[in-house]
Amino acid sequence: MADPRFFEVEGPFNLKQLAQISGSEIGGNSENDINFLDIVSLSSATNSDVSFIDNPRYFRDFLATQAGAILITPNLVDKAPPTAALLISENPYLGFAKLTQAFYPIYSQKIGHINIGASIDPSVVIGKNVIVETGVVIKEKVRIGEGSAIGVNTYIGKGVEIGSNCNIGSNATLTHCIIGNQNIIHPGVRIGQDGFGFSPGKPDHTKINQLGRVVIGDKIEIGANTTIDRGSSGDTKIGNGTKIDNLVHIAHNVEIGTGCFITAQNGFAGSAIVGDFVSFGGQAAVTGHVTIGNDVQVSGQSGVTKNIAAGKKVAGHPAQDARLHWKGLAVIKKLVKQKRG
Repeated sequence: MADPRFFEVEGPFNLKQLAQISGSEIGGNSENDINFLDIVSLSSATNSDVSFIDNPRYFRDFLATQAGAILITPNLVDKAPPTAALLISENPYLGFAKLTQAFYPIYSQKIGHINIGASIDPSVVIGKNVIVETGVVIKEKVRIGEGSAIGVNTYIGKGVEIGSNCNIGSNATLTHCIIGNQNIIHPGVRIGQDGFGFSPGKPDHTKINQLGRVVIGDKIEIGANTTIDRGSSGDTKIGNGTKIDNLVHIAHNVEIGTGCFITAQNGFAGSAIVGDFVSFGGQAAVTGHVTIGNDVQVSGQSGVTKNIAAGKKVAGHPAQDARLHWKGLAVIKKLVKQKRG
C-alpha cells in the first residue's frame, strides 16, 4: 500500500469497474466481486487488492499471491491462483498504469485556492479551480487554464500561457513559453530561458538576443531540473505526449515530435529535429542541426552526429547501426584477448 502520508487512495472499485478502467476482460474466480481497495505488488497484496504480472521474474510471487484480482496475459490464465479474479489483457502493464491513475489520480483536488502569500499581477487571467501556492510570482498578462496547480515559489514570467489541468511543481521558472493542457512539470524545471547564442570574437563574444519562444503541447511530462531554452528567432517545440526525464537539456530551436521518450541526462544541441516516437537511453547526446526520423531508438551514452533515418536503432559514439556497433565491440574484445594470449 502506498504511504498515506504522501498519497491519497480513491475508490473502492468493483471488478467490473476495474475491467472497464484497465480495458481488460474478466476471468478466473469472477465471483470474487468484492470492493477492491488498492493496487499493490503481488507479494504484498491481500484479497481486497488488485495486482498485475507482465514480467517472468515475478512468476513465483504470482503463484503465491493472495491478491483478490490480477491483471494478466492470456497465456498465464491456466497458471493463476484459483482464488483470484482475473483481468485478462494483452498489455497488463498498460492496464496497471490506468489503474494507478484511478486509485491515485494526480488531479484529485478539485477545489482551487489562491494562497495569500502569492504575488499575482492584476492583469493575470486565472481559470476556475486553479491552485496557486505560497511564494508564487506571476507577472503581467499571464493566462492559466482551469484546474491547473502552481507549486510553491514558482516564477511565471510576463505573457506566459498555461493550459488546463496542468501541474507545475515547486521552484520552477517559466518564461517566454506557451504550454498546452494536462502537462506535468516537475520541481526545478526551467523553461524559456536564453539559448546559448553568441557571435564569437576577441577580446569578447557578442551575445545574440534570443527572441523566440518555447511551445509545449499536451500531455507532456518534464522531469525535475530539466532546462528547455527558448528559440533564438523561431520556437523550441515539444510535441504532444512526449515524456522527458530529469536533468535533460534541450537547446534553442530544437523540435521534438509526438510521443518521444527522453531519459535522464540527455542533451540536445541547437536546431536538432527529432521525429515522432523516438526513444533515447540515458546520457545520450544529439549535436546541432541534425534530423532524427520517426521511431528511432538511440542507445544510452550514444552520440548522434549525423542524420538518422526513420526506424533505425543506433548505438555508440558516433552513433551507428546498433548491430554494427555491438559487433565491432565484440571484435575488439576478441583481438585484445588474442593479443593477451
